[in-house]
Parts: sequence; C-alpha cells; structure tokens
Amino acid sequence: MRVGIIGFGGMGRVVCRVLLEQGHDANIEIAGVIVSAEDYKEAEKYNTMNIPLLDSFEDLMRQKPDVIAECAGHDAVRQYGHEVLSAGISLLVISIGALAEESLYEQLRETAKLNDASVYLPAGAVGGIDALTAARLAGLQKVTYRGRKPALAWRGTPAEETLDLTGLYKAECFYSGSARDAALAFPRNSNVAATVALAGLGFDETRVELLADPDISENMHELEVEAISGNFQVSLSGIPLDDSPKTSALAAYSVAKCLLDMNTAVII
Repeated sequence: MRVGIIGFGGMGRVVCRVLLEQGHDANIEIAGVIVSAEDYKEAEKYNTMNIPLLDSFEDLMRQKPDVIAECAGHDAVRQYGHEVLSAGISLLVISIGALAEESLYEQLRETAKLNDASVYLPAGAVGGIDALTAARLAGLQKVTYRGRKPALAWRGTPAEETLDLTGLYKAECFYSGSARDAALAFPRNSNVAATVALAGLGFDETRVELLADPDISENMHELEVEAISGNFQVSLSGIPLDDSPKTSALAAYSVAKCLLDMNTAVII
C-alpha cells in the first residue's frame, strides 16, 4: 500500500518514522509528502529519513498513492480533501474539527461515496472512541467532552474575552455548549471535540465544556458517556511532541496506527 502524506511538521515526521520502522509487515511504502514552498527548506533539514518531499499535489498524484493522510491542519482538508476523494483515493483526516463545517463534511462524504473511496477519522488525542462508537449502536443518552488546558494555553482564543488568563487561581469554565459551536469558535482547539461528536451523538447534541486551569501543565481530555449499554468516563493527560509543542503525541501515533491497520491482517 502506497501512502501519501500532506504536511511534514511534527506530526508528519512521526507518521513517516513509524511507517518506515513498522510498515514492512503491512507492506506499506511512503509515496511522498507534500510540503509547501515556504516550508520546503525547513523540511529538508528534518528529512534525515530521505522521505520523498514534493512541492505540489500534482506531484503526489503522479506517485499513485492508495491513501493520502492529512497532517497539516484544517486548511489542508478544505484544499485537498475533495480532490483526493474525486480521484478515488481514500483520505485520512486528523484535523477533524474542519468537519464542523457542515457543507465541507457533506461534500467529502458524498464525494467519497461517488468515487468508491473512504474518509478515515483516527481517534487522535482522546481515548474511549472505540467504546463510544460501540455504545452508539446500543443507544446513547448523553455525551460530554471536557477540554482542560493550562490557562496560558488559551491565549489568542476567545477565552481571553471572558477570563484574565494571567490572573487565574483556580480552574474556570469559559465555554459550555454544543460541539459544533465549540469547533467553530475555537478552530485551533476543536479536533478532539469534533472527533467525540462524530463518534457519538453528532455536533449539535454533543456537549462540550472548555476550561482554563492554572494548576495543570498538560492538556487534559475528559469524556463522560451515558448509554443504554452502560456509562463510562475516560480521562487522559496529553503529552505534546518534543519538536512541536502544539501537537499531541498521541494524535500523531493515532494517524500512524490507522494507516498500519489498513493493510494489516490482524487488527485490534
């Protein structure tokens, strides 16, 4: 299976490394990685693995990938998603918050159906997605995602409009509402909420709470589910990548795991 990748930042590099180290048994080959012109020289410095770096989508398509993984952010989903699926190539999306835009979600879903392709959505930085999707089959009653970050991690977001982030002495909730509104209002922090929404009750029925907490140093993801099959809670403390502090390490490995599963005989 030939894998194309969009983006060679911290996440893209982890995915490439894991595929090179563990992709032999799954017969996986990296067809190439799209890197923007402004990032190309920087990417070359990090390319100790000799990955084929490409500067255009057309170059990647000429390598005939079987699946393309997006590791570059919401804009990359908007820019390339439709083209990838129109070519009958499956697409892995890790910037799942982009799908809060209903028109984009419907476009990608319909394009995939028309061209016999699939859109893969890895669990990313949150745990319990397998249990949530299973519970959905029995019947979900309530799903709440709670995102808790260090206070100063919310700088540059609408949280600053309601909180003095530098003066907090306890955790404060600054947003409580639907997953859709959370994803649209906080696009740089929306991927986990969107993942939970698509795995469970949808964007409009999934409840989201966002908190700034001066007493923590890592991002916390908390999931609470009430279902006919049983209730459960999941709490996870995320560690960022060393060379990309805004990127969850677990999210990067989640992309690699999803790609390996596509061509593996035994999957768990």
